[in-house]
Amino acid sequence: MVKIVVKKFNDLSLEELYSLLQLRSEVFVVEQECVYQDIDEKDYKSLHVIFKKGNKIIAYTRLFNKGQYFKEASIGRVVVVKNLRHLNYGSEIMRASIKAIQEHFNTNKIKISAQLYLEDFYNSFGFKTIGKSYLEDGIPHIEMKLN
Repeated sequence: MVKIVVKKFNDLSLEELYSLLQLRSEVFVVEQECVYQDIDEKDYKSLHVIFKKGNKIIAYTRLFNKGQYFKEASIGRVVVVKNLRHLNYGSEIMRASIKAIQEHFNTNKIKISAQLYLEDFYNSFGFKTIGKSYLEDGIPHIEMKLN
């Protein structure tokens, strides 16, 4: 059974914080071989969407209200445990994140900075590509908007 929780930074337990930082490091730093500053102080102002199976975090995103990161609300750090990606948790965490933005930030306008290879994945939720691709931390990205 997968449990979905949405929390402010100060509501995260130490175990949750450690686990989500560990997952982000496993995927973005180790798996994608991208050396960058993941702990960027933006976590303090984010809402954190966490998928847990038992006590283990299996998927995660962080959300920003409009004006905190982009002019629009935003979803970032979308991550799923590597050996569970085939179970569609990426789609589930995105649907939960969009819903959380609507409920907590009262908006349907969302902008993301997506890794380019995931453009079709985000298109499936209604995101549209804007502009040209660019490098962010050595990885091709594209800006996309919903609504």
